[in-house]
Amino acid sequence: MTSDENQVTRASALFSELKPRLLSGLLLAAVALGLCYLGPLSFAVLVVIVALIMCWEWGRVVRGREFDTAFMIHGGAVAAASLLAALGLAALGLLLVMIGAVLVLLLQYGARGRLSALGVPYVGVPAISLLWIRWDEPFGFAAVLFVLLVVCATDTFAYFGGRGIGGARLWPRVSPNKTWAGLISGIVAGTVVGALFAFFVEGSSHVGLALLAFLLALATQAGDLTESALKRGCGVKDASTLIPGHGGFLDRMDGVVFAAFAAAIVALLIDPYAPARALLLGS
Repeated sequence: MTSDENQVTRASALFSELKPRLLSGLLLAAVALGLCYLGPLSFAVLVVIVALIMCWEWGRVVRGREFDTAFMIHGGAVAAASLLAALGLAALGLLLVMIGAVLVLLLQYGARGRLSALGVPYVGVPAISLLWIRWDEPFGFAAVLFVLLVVCATDTFAYFGGRGIGGARLWPRVSPNKTWAGLISGIVAGTVVGALFAFFVEGSSHVGLALLAFLLALATQAGDLTESALKRGCGVKDASTLIPGHGGFLDRMDGVVFAAFAAAIVALLIDPYAPARALLLGS
C-alpha cells in the first residue's frame, strides 16, 4: 500500500470514528442553545437534567453504584442549587452544594468516600456558574454561548490535532491518546473563536475576549485531563454509553465543567453583580 493510500485509509477511518461524535455533539448543542436562548428557567431545566445524569455517572465511576443514598443526596443538592442559581440565588446554591458534599462524605469512608463527596461540587459548581451567568440579562445568552463555543472549538481541534498530526504524547499514563499537538491546536482554535466573537458583541474587545478564550481553552484541556485521570484511577474507560461517540455526559462535559468555573471566577473578580456583562465587556 502506497503512502497516499495509507493517508486515504487513515482519513476514512478518522471520519468514520468522528461521524457519531459530530452528530451527537451537534444535537446536544442545538438543544442546549435553544433552551438557553429561551431564558434562564428553560436553560435550568436542561442543566438540572444533565447534572442529574452526571451525578448518576459519578456514582457508577467512583463507587460502582447507581441509585444509592449518596446519589440521592448528590443529585438533590445539585438540582436544588441549580434552580436557586436560575432564580438569581447563586450564593445560596453554593451553600447547598457544600452541605450536600459534607452529607455525602459522612456516608462514605476512605478514598472513595472523599471522591464521592468531591462529585457534589464537581457537578454543582459549574452548573451554578452557567446559570448565574445566564441569569444576567441582556448579556446572559451571549456569554453562555461564548463559553460553549470556546469549549467546542477547543475540544474539536484538540481531537483533530491529536489524531491528524500526532506527535509526542501529553500525559501517557493518564490519557495515552492525547498529544501536545492536540493541546496546542485546541488552545489556538479556542482563542481564535474568542477573538472572532467580538465582532458580534458591540462594545467588546477582540484582545479582551481572546485572552478570556485562551484562559477558558486552558481550563477546557485541564478538565479533559482531570476526568481522564479520575476514570483511570477508578479503572473505568467511559462514564457511561449514553452519548454515541463520546461515552457519557461526564466524558462530554469535562471541558465545560472547568471552563464554566473559570468563567465564573473571572466574572466574580470583575463584577459579581453583572457576570455576563463582565465576561463580554470586561466591566
